Amino acid sequence: MEKLNQNKKQKILKKTIKWSKEVGKYQKEKINSNISIKSKDTEIDLVTEIDEKSEEIITNHIKEEFPEHSILAEEKNSKETDSEFKWIIDPIDGTINYAHKFPIYCISIALKHREKVKIGAIHVPTFNETYTAIRGQGAYMNGNPIKVSNCKNLNKAILATGFPYDRKISAEDNVDNFRKMIKKIGGIRRIGTAAYELTQVARGVFDGYWEMKMNPWDIAAGTLIVKEAGGQVTNLKGEEIEDEPFVIAGNKNINEKIIEELK
Repeated sequence: MEKLNQNKKQKILKKTIKWSKEVGKYQKEKINSNISIKSKDTEIDLVTEIDEKSEEIITNHIKEEFPEHSILAEEKNSKETDSEFKWIIDPIDGTINYAHKFPIYCISIALKHREKVKIGAIHVPTFNETYTAIRGQGAYMNGNPIKVSNCKNLNKAILATGFPYDRKISAEDNVDNFRKMIKKIGGIRRIGTAAYELTQVARGVFDGYWEMKMNPWDIAAGTLIVKEAGGQVTNLKGEEIEDEPFVIAGNKNINEKIIEELK
C-alpha cells in the first residue's frame, strides 16, 4: 500500500505547480492565435485544440512520474487503475473565456488519495497566480497564506455563481436560485470559471459561491483550497463535500446563509 507522507506531498505539489505553469505559458502564447474550436454535449460547451494539448501535456507528465495512478481528465486522457491515487484535471477551466480571448481562465489539478482530495493547485496564467493547498496545511497564493473573508451579513456579501451548459433545455438552470439571491446580497459576479471563483472565495475577494451541475474536474482542487483557507464547502443539506454536482462555498456564516436561502 503506497503511503503519502509529508515529504512526498510536498514533492508532488512542486511537480503539480511546475506542470500547471508549463501549460499556462503555452496557453498564454496561443490565446491570440487562430484556435480550432469544437462543441461537445451542447453548442455552448466548447473544447479547443489548446484544451486537448494542455491536457495531454499534464497527463503525459503524470503517466511518466506515476504510471500506476488513475487519471480523471475532462477531455480524453482519463485512465482507470487499481491505485488509491487519482488525479483530477481540468486543462482549461473557462474554455469559453479562452476561446473568446477573455483573459480569465485557469488550470486545475487535484490529487485524491483514498477518495479524499489531498493536494490541489490552480494556476491563473494571465495574472501569474498559483493557488495551492495540501490537506491540513492551509491555503496559499504564490506561497503566501490566504484566508476566506469574515463577512457575516448576506446583504453585504459579494457572491459568485454560474449557469449550466444545458440551461436552454433544462428546468434546472440556476435562474430561480439567482432570482432568490440577487435581492438579498451586496453583489454578484459571474466570471465563467468555477475554479477561479473558488480561489477568490479562498482569498476573501468573494464571500461565497454556489453552482449546480458541477463536474469533479471543475471543483476538486478549488474545494480543497477553500477548506484549507478556513471556509466551508457543502451541498444543500450542509454536508461537507469533495466534488458533488451542487456546491456551496464560503466562510461559515455565508455558507449557512446561502443554504437557508436556496433550500
